[in-house]
Amino acid sequence: MRSSAPQADQGAHGPDLGDWKTSLEQRLAVHLSKPTAQAAAPAASQSLSRLQQAMRHGVLNGGKRARGLLVLAAATASGADPKDQGVLDVACALELVHAFSLVHDDLPCMDDDDLRRGQPTVHVAFDEPTALLVGDALQTLAFECLAERAGSAELTIELVGRLARATGGLGMAGGQAIDIAAVGQTLDQQELETMHRLKTGALISAAVEMGGCLGPRRQSDSHWMDSLGVFAQALGLAFQVVDDLLDASADTQTLGKTAGKDQAQGKPTFVSLMGLDQARTYARSLHDRALSALDHAGPEAMALRQMAQALTQRAY
Repeated sequence: MRSSAPQADQGAHGPDLGDWKTSLEQRLAVHLSKPTAQAAAPAASQSLSRLQQAMRHGVLNGGKRARGLLVLAAATASGADPKDQGVLDVACALELVHAFSLVHDDLPCMDDDDLRRGQPTVHVAFDEPTALLVGDALQTLAFECLAERAGSAELTIELVGRLARATGGLGMAGGQAIDIAAVGQTLDQQELETMHRLKTGALISAAVEMGGCLGPRRQSDSHWMDSLGVFAQALGLAFQVVDDLLDASADTQTLGKTAGKDQAQGKPTFVSLMGLDQARTYARSLHDRALSALDHAGPEAMALRQMAQALTQRAY
């Protein structure tokens, strides 16, 4: 299983994001190992067990854990403990929603892909109806993680609302609808950015802003959440530009998913709009814009800076 979390020693070089990723993986495994309801009929028990197995396949199969790590990085910058169970549960919620989106995105009625993170996609490893249910179950489990975490009711409601907005019709699902309609079309830069601010950026922004809600800095610094919002929007767009670059230039083995699918399916991308060189330049400018938003954030934001570096200079 590959790990792309940047490795850094604690101290002058910043926190060890690899260690954070391990903690996040362990907490995800706990949520995905909750016993299924006891069913009277053996066949029912087998069905529930198979669904749980498929859910684990869709989540615990590698991946960057970028959205979960962004929660932890923003929480740390805001003065919270990234190893706190309640903080980890917010990170898990973001990862579960992201995993649900990938399971559904890979279905034949959507992007129709057989490979994800170097392994067979859920509908290939199991079947299409199971994959559909896996996505549904992972989404609801994400909100269960938020609802059951320790903390004030007011904060819980805010976290649930932020994740719901990022996931729904004015967020990830809406962006996906635009993406489907745009196949074979030519979009200008503004239209392309609007699509990706919803499809990709909304969940990345939610990860950063939800993490920012978890520490005391939110109350002591009136500009803090605005700074995080600027950082997250620039990083979310940079992440997608890099994704388009990798789809056009990397191979399937490196990506862990089918390379070149965007061009093959006639999807508008930053590469098709700008070309490789200009898209690379644009990704660097977005990275710089994200870092500029943290100019006054201090050393506590080191992990956010590390994440921006890792996500804009990744190989897959």
